[in-house]
Amino acid sequence: MTLPGLALFYGGMVRKKNVLGTMMHSLSAAAVVTIVWVVIGYSLAFGNGVSEGLAPYIGGFDRILLSGVAVDQLWTDAAGTAYTIPETLFMVFQMTFAIITVAIMAGSFAERMKFSAFLTFVALWVVVVYAPIAHWVWHAKGWLFGAGALDFAGGTVVHINSGIAGLVAAYVIGRRVGLGREPMAPHNLVLTVVGAGLLWVGWFGFNAGSNLEATGTAALAMINTMLATCAATVSWTLVEWLIKGKPSM
Repeated sequence: MTLPGLALFYGGMVRKKNVLGTMMHSLSAAAVVTIVWVVIGYSLAFGNGVSEGLAPYIGGFDRILLSGVAVDQLWTDAAGTAYTIPETLFMVFQMTFAIITVAIMAGSFAERMKFSAFLTFVALWVVVVYAPIAHWVWHAKGWLFGAGALDFAGGTVVHINSGIAGLVAAYVIGRRVGLGREPMAPHNLVLTVVGAGLLWVGWFGFNAGSNLEATGTAALAMINTMLATCAATVSWTLVEWLIKGKPSM
């Protein structure tokens, strides 16, 4: 989904001179977040090495550098629920959410941040913001999990999280240089459509995979993913037709 889906999606919407830099946001997010996740991010999100008072808010350091994560060890959450997938697979699956959250956020300040600043920001943000929120929602002892949160594919952890972070970052960085004086039309919306298609297909894996096993619930998540997207597409087309007299596509 991130490579090449989101890279194409955002790359097609920027000016030609910035397409490579924008696509590099997705590529570098995959590289940097993977390292941070393995070193400490996974442990802070899904570890169990803290006191009971802190357990609803943060994991621990017992999984740093994947300590205690054996290759053939099945994933069992903090509530004692056992699954048929190894913890290594669960760790990688959760890592993909962390990667794409950063990549989604990058679209809000495309063309406006130095690459070195982006890399530093990404590494810190995953540790300070993403990992704790993932713990709140997806860890069996997290306070939002305990409140009954059901978050398939990261509606809270990924989308709300990246949206707020991107909004704040865009506000702090400010407007693009030349905004209102220079043409800033998307250079190739065909790439954006291709990227959107890859994201759509990839989201089946995120939504159904969030069930962590192949059951009717996983199948229902796939159905809802397809149906909701198609309904949104048709609805938007109808709205355009009513407002403009014809759809844009």
